[in-house]
Amino acid sequence: MRFPLMSARRLGLPRRAVSQILLTQLAIAAGVVALATGLFLAPLSSQLDDQAMRRALAIAQSAAADPSLAAGLLASGPSPDSPVQASAERIRRATGAEYVVVLDLDGIRRSHPSADRIGLPVSTDPSDALAGREVMEIDDGTLGRSARGKVPLLAADGEIVGAVSVGIAYDSVRDRLLGAIPGLLAYAGGALAAGALAAYLLSRRIQRQTRDLAFSDIAGLLAEREAMLHSIREGVIALAPDGRVRLVNDEAARLLGLAPDAADRCAGRPLDDVLGAGRTADVLSGRVTGRDLLTVQGPRVLVANRMPTEDGGAVATLRDRTELERLGRELDSTRGLIDALRAQDHEHANRLHTLLGLLELGLHEEAVEFVTEVAGVHRTTAEQVTEKVHDPLLAALLVGKATVAAERGVPLRLAGTTLLPDRLVDPGGLVTILGNLVDNALDAAAGSAAPLVEVELRAEGRTAVLRVRDSGPGVPAARREEIFTEGWSTKQPRAHRERGLGLALVRRLAERQGGSARAGEAEDGGAEFSVVLPEALR
Repeated sequence: MRFPLMSARRLGLPRRAVSQILLTQLAIAAGVVALATGLFLAPLSSQLDDQAMRRALAIAQSAAADPSLAAGLLASGPSPDSPVQASAERIRRATGAEYVVVLDLDGIRRSHPSADRIGLPVSTDPSDALAGREVMEIDDGTLGRSARGKVPLLAADGEIVGAVSVGIAYDSVRDRLLGAIPGLLAYAGGALAAGALAAYLLSRRIQRQTRDLAFSDIAGLLAEREAMLHSIREGVIALAPDGRVRLVNDEAARLLGLAPDAADRCAGRPLDDVLGAGRTADVLSGRVTGRDLLTVQGPRVLVANRMPTEDGGAVATLRDRTELERLGRELDSTRGLIDALRAQDHEHANRLHTLLGLLELGLHEEAVEFVTEVAGVHRTTAEQVTEKVHDPLLAALLVGKATVAAERGVPLRLAGTTLLPDRLVDPGGLVTILGNLVDNALDAAAGSAAPLVEVELRAEGRTAVLRVRDSGPGVPAARREEIFTEGWSTKQPRAHRERGLGLALVRRLAERQGGSARAGEAEDGGAEFSVVLPEALR
């Protein structure tokens, strides 16, 4: 990372990124202008030569078309006072040509700007023109380098009697070329100034966007960002303004249940395509707003926060609260059992006092009957549960919940159709589902006119069917799907954890096993929750 910076300092280049970009852009603009100027000047010389030769040829053609020129050539000899010399000079002065030379079939000059050269052979080969062909060329003659045009001179009967050679001084062509350069350089300078201004404005914008950092600083920040994002134990997802995924770090991929190479596969894809429709996508995309929003993704309970960025995108963070929620539910169960044990302690003390009184009064038979009745009630409840529910975890859960329900004044009973063998594939998952449903049912039934909670557990082949009914107010039909949404609850939140996750976890656990969880209305009123788990038994 340090080598580019050391090279820049050794060469005397500025360290700031914006300065380096500005110099680079100016160099590019100057190079482009110089290249364009050179490309324009390179063919300009050839174009001017061609124009000069064509002009000379046109003058020669016009002179040869004059019938008096051919007639004068045939009627007189080579002389400075001949009509041929007079006509040629008139044409030369009128057109601005360097010379207009008329020659006969022997190549003898009949006209020339220098009268002393009339009657002498021409200095260049006239054979092509005397053969009837027109010639354009750049050549050196007695008057120096010139652009020339040669045409045959025809008599009235069409016979070639000579030729006309017209030359335009090459110095005039060079003067035109040099005269075009100042204007061209002016245009090039204007283009360079416009390019420099555009480069300056662009560099200022880049300066604001990069916050005047050096390239080495930017590279260092990117390296540090990559290291930080992939090392922190908090999930991070960056989103573009259009909702597409920019970045997913390793922890976010793990929490969301994505593939290990999610960082590469998810970049550029819409968030809904990556996660699918659901509350998690709604929270991360901003369709659900708030702080510390709870969501369930697969088996995990997550806490999400979303922070918008200046460009209209957002960065969302995820934290795993699965273990915290599990501990919170265990704490709730423990507190319930403690309350039940505390109540049983008071009840046990009352029973001991009653038993002591019977013994002191000498009512021994009544004391025996009292002890038998008290012990039989608890034994009967446990026996009823274990007879119908053979899985020890579920049986223990129901016995404990029955004790809690009795202390709350809500009878908890098993339906007559209950029968579940000890062949569960995932008893822990069913314990979580049943515990959440029974707790909700007890809360709903408490305080009703005739409180009651009924639990039904049965096996249909390899499918486990669970139903929990209560005597509470029930669930309105319009809200029977909404209650399974994370965060939805009618209860006040506890101090140690959020509400609104129990039913969401019930549905997620059921769906993870290929089953379903639904809410309905019990026959005698109240609510009935049904969970169907295919392939739940071995």
